[in-house]
Amino acid sequence: MIQAMVIEEKCTGCGVCAAICSEVFEMEDALAKVKADPVPESTKEECVEAAESCPVQAIAVTG
Repeated sequence: MIQAMVIEEKCTGCGVCAAICSEVFEMEDALAKVKADPVPESTKEECVEAAESCPVQAIAVTG
């Protein structure tokens, strides 16, 4: 099982994660939020890409 977490203290609200993986991430109140927990297996690659693309390393993916 894969899980994603947004570290709110680091998030700058750039929206890169939601643009890459809208199935898992959404923007709410100018910050990214996880909307799929656990992460669906079909979106694993996009979720990891979103985490790696975050300019401030505000996303953690485990599992």
